[in-house]
Amino acid sequence: MNFTAQKASRKWANGAFGRIAAAMVTVVASGLLLGMPTAPAYAKKGCCAAPWDNLFRVESPRPRAKVRRAAVPLPKPRPAEAPAAELEKPAEQEQAAPQNGKSTDQAKEQAAPEPQPPPPSACRLALTDAIAIAPSIPDIRDPGGCGGEDLVRLEAIVLPDKRQVSVKPAAVLRCPMATALAEWIRNDIEPLATGLGSTVANLDNFDSYECRGRNRVVGAKLSEHGRANALDVRAFKLANGRAISLTDRAVPREVRESVLHSACTRFPTVLGPGSDGYHEDHIHLDLMERRGNYRICQWNVYDPLPQIAPLLPAERPDEAPPREVAAKSENNKSENNKPETNKPDASKTGDDKTGAVKPDDEKSEEAEPAREQKPAKKKRRQNRRS
Repeated sequence: MNFTAQKASRKWANGAFGRIAAAMVTVVASGLLLGMPTAPAYAKKGCCAAPWDNLFRVESPRPRAKVRRAAVPLPKPRPAEAPAAELEKPAEQEQAAPQNGKSTDQAKEQAAPEPQPPPPSACRLALTDAIAIAPSIPDIRDPGGCGGEDLVRLEAIVLPDKRQVSVKPAAVLRCPMATALAEWIRNDIEPLATGLGSTVANLDNFDSYECRGRNRVVGAKLSEHGRANALDVRAFKLANGRAISLTDRAVPREVRESVLHSACTRFPTVLGPGSDGYHEDHIHLDLMERRGNYRICQWNVYDPLPQIAPLLPAERPDEAPPREVAAKSENNKSENNKPETNKPDASKTGDDKTGAVKPDDEKSEEAEPAREQKPAKKKRRQNRRS
């Protein structure tokens, strides 16, 4: 006998199968509840509790196991010959630190001595107040490799007779550059100023330390000014008020050439007018070291500019003829320049019979007859198609 869901639906009416299923579920659940023993029954039999008894009960935490401590070996007894002061000092420091409210690390930092500055260099020891007023300044560490060590602020140069040549403004330089500049002023420039009848009073400092590229070009190599190893000089001022500009053509050529030779002897790099177009109004000096002690001395000492003639005409000299005579001479010149048509014909006057010699101008005019001027004709364009 075959039984399928389609046949069952045909056999029973709609909704009968659903009511039978619900009744069967209710019967099974009732049987389970009636047949399950209660909690007292489990207790009487001595069995474990019901599985749902501990479902919402809060149990006390389990006690932890006891911590077992490892046996630490005791230190050996201190020998009798050990010094007692070495162990007492750290103990005293540890007791003093908590009282002050500071940790042992802070106490050690305070107890550590401060780092001492490096000893002065040989150049710094040689550059005394008898040579230059140049106090030392801290090292400079600027970005891009700028700065340097063993720096000074050159304020004045002391001459052998104790007079001071002020540097305006004060220049920030390395000690070797400041020393070379002081020797140049003391041994070369001061004798030159003495020959001019005065003494050097101050030095016009155009530029010293500046963190920049060469000639202030973006992306160029670091200039010696960025290393505090260069100085730009514009002029010297004498005690009598005279200023010697090193690039002024009005200054005697001999004076500028003397400064040129002395600077190129003491400094490896000297740049001036005519070098690269960036040093037309000052002189660049530095101590840059190159391979093979190569030196650069580029400074054109130009000749003085020529005197420009005045725009207005010169005054009339006293020995000049009076105005009337000058006017008559101008009238004679105008008559001579008139055309020959106004003159009488030579054939009518009889000059040919007398045999008078005619000027060369008249002969040339008679020899060459006047040419008739023909009207200009327009050229016809040729028809290339024909």
